[in-house]
Amino acid sequence: MTSFKDMQEMTVRPVGVVHASVLKPAFRPDIGDQAYEERIKEHRKSWKTLQTLESEVEIDPGLEGILDGIEDYSHILVIFWPHLIPEDRRSLKQVHPMGRKDMPIKGIYATCSPARPNPILVSAVRLLERKDNILRVQGLDAVDGSPILDIKPFTLSYPDYERVTVPAWLDQLHEDLEKEE
Repeated sequence: MTSFKDMQEMTVRPVGVVHASVLKPAFRPDIGDQAYEERIKEHRKSWKTLQTLESEVEIDPGLEGILDGIEDYSHILVIFWPHLIPEDRRSLKQVHPMGRKDMPIKGIYATCSPARPNPILVSAVRLLERKDNILRVQGLDAVDGSPILDIKPFTLSYPDYERVTVPAWLDQLHEDLEKEE
């Protein structure tokens, strides 16, 4: 059996890039000096915008044929690297979700925080159109220039998909983001 200490580092190369109007992350849990009210106001605004935001995912044209058939799906999973999170800020192990002190401290792996040891993020997005090596999508929470690591079709055939549960604190965060100011 392979032990953790025997594992080698891996190399991952980008297969594409995001083109988006969003130029900086709206919310960074690794930044602790911004007042909570200011942070949540910015995130609430970006959350509402994100739901209708259209972006382009450009896949390396040298990977000809790799997207064939993707246009048959209504939604895809976009796996990307949040390149604007500095490496020295990836040491967080626990956070209050969204920086909210009224929420219990959780391990980074129990949150969607982009500040993680390997900042690999996944977004389920609506696929609006494919034109050659360009995918036009809606709802991608990646900033302009984010490297794309992979694309996968999103289906409801994942085992037990209909029985997915989330903690109450996450439901509360989403309710709060949906509220009008």
